[in-house]
Amino acid sequence: MTPSRRRLVAAGAFLPLAAQAAERPPRRRHVPPDAIRPDPDMSFAPQLAEVLSRPGRASIVFADPAGDPTRPVTLHAYHPEGWRTDGQAVLVMHGMGRNGDEYRDFWIEAAERHKLLIVAPTFPANLFPTPETYNNGFVLAGDGTLRQPEWRGYRIPARVVAALRDAGLMTRQKALIFGHSAGGQFLHRLLSTEPSDVFEAAMVGNPGWFSLPDLDRPFPEGLGGIGAGEADLARLLAFPMTILSGEADVATSGPSLPSQPEAIAQGPHRFARALTYFEAGKAEAVRRGLPFNWKRVTVPHIGHDGAAMSRVAASLWFEGRLPPEAVLAEWGQVTAGAL
Repeated sequence: MTPSRRRLVAAGAFLPLAAQAAERPPRRRHVPPDAIRPDPDMSFAPQLAEVLSRPGRASIVFADPAGDPTRPVTLHAYHPEGWRTDGQAVLVMHGMGRNGDEYRDFWIEAAERHKLLIVAPTFPANLFPTPETYNNGFVLAGDGTLRQPEWRGYRIPARVVAALRDAGLMTRQKALIFGHSAGGQFLHRLLSTEPSDVFEAAMVGNPGWFSLPDLDRPFPEGLGGIGAGEADLARLLAFPMTILSGEADVATSGPSLPSQPEAIAQGPHRFARALTYFEAGKAEAVRRGLPFNWKRVTVPHIGHDGAAMSRVAASLWFEGRLPPEAVLAEWGQVTAGAL
């Protein structure tokens, strides 16, 4: 056993799946598990490869050479039995709970069934405490000025994909990416402002509100004032993005529902706001004569439930259909899905 593996084993990186599950805290009091901290004097790629080399859950702090060194994110990952490096990787963006380990777990059943490598980049609440620092990508500093582009949160997922490839954990050029709630806000804004060539497709589930495809409206209501241009807008409209909307996600108030005037102008609840965004994108593509490759899928019985919407996304991607309505109705009776 190598010295680095001994350190990782001692820290619990390779606990069997059942043992890891037994040690998970109660969901009503979510506490993320400790993550392996890479040795800064060693190359990150072999350390990442070692942490993710065995089936089961694993967590490691992402040593991002281009990112803000004072605000590292954590990668909560799941390696299924029978994983092959030419298989499909899925990045999963968590909600406002900063609970990437739970969102990772929502995908375990699909990971085992379809042999998927799941990686949930997690933005810790102590380092990214507000919607501005997570949902809005930390594009703007507290005084409203632009932060340096390399430190934007929206740059991190692509660098995670590059790190997985550097570590020899995946050989495909592209990954899939899913985000729910605050993660859906993060994801559609990423696709609005950053190159998307490392992503094969995206699913955006139940965001609280959207940045409209409008270069004149200021960010985050639109895409103005942050350096986005015509090419970014064309790329966004052409990208294969699916907007997932729970048909029961129709609450008009609550601590997680954005209530500023710009959000309310998009509709009274998340379900309506998703339609506003989709129609705005379609109209903008028609007006500019640009390709439009978005889809909107509405999901019967499901409300604001990250667990259910994760399973729905997996079913659409890997089985080509929504789960049966009876199954969705059963899921809709469960209210424990994380934000």
